[in-house]
Amino acid sequence: MQIRETSIAGLVEIFPRVFGDDRGMFFESFNEEAFTKLGLPVNFVQDNQSFSKKGVVRGLHFQNAPFAQGKLVRVITGRVLDVAVDIRPGSPTFGKHEVFELSGEQNNIAYIPEGFAHGFVALEDTIFSYKCTNLYNKESESGILWNDPDLNIDWGIADPIVSEKDLVLPTFRSLFGELTK
Repeated sequence: MQIRETSIAGLVEIFPRVFGDDRGMFFESFNEEAFTKLGLPVNFVQDNQSFSKKGVVRGLHFQNAPFAQGKLVRVITGRVLDVAVDIRPGSPTFGKHEVFELSGEQNNIAYIPEGFAHGFVALEDTIFSYKCTNLYNKESESGILWNDPDLNIDWGIADPIVSEKDLVLPTFRSLFGELTK
């Protein structure tokens, strides 16, 4: 596996070694020993999978402590722009975001640590998979409005399909206003 560091500490893109021939291909999307050597978490307790039609935006979601989740995310089929926003107060990159293009063709993976809001837009019909370091807890769930003007995220899509729940999420400033001054 190869790892690409981003401008935000702890947020990385992973490129597994893919073995392909005329029959198809194979790769390891998780290997405890390799992840340990790379300094990445290995204690994942929940796996999730979703299907999104082209144009669907999901996020920006996170869970508050003590149920915060790190996520190992990848696309099985399709393609997404995956977005991670640093919401760790005191972090030098607090309020900054990174965007990854994840695809079933590239087989690349992103690790999003605890303390990040996460979302994606499906650039085509997509099956999305993620492993979580903590269990889902409804009382701890939160989020940030996907098109928050202060975050200024370029989702690369016009007329997105957004759930009613995600359309009424609070802004970054309303959640962290006193910390952004």
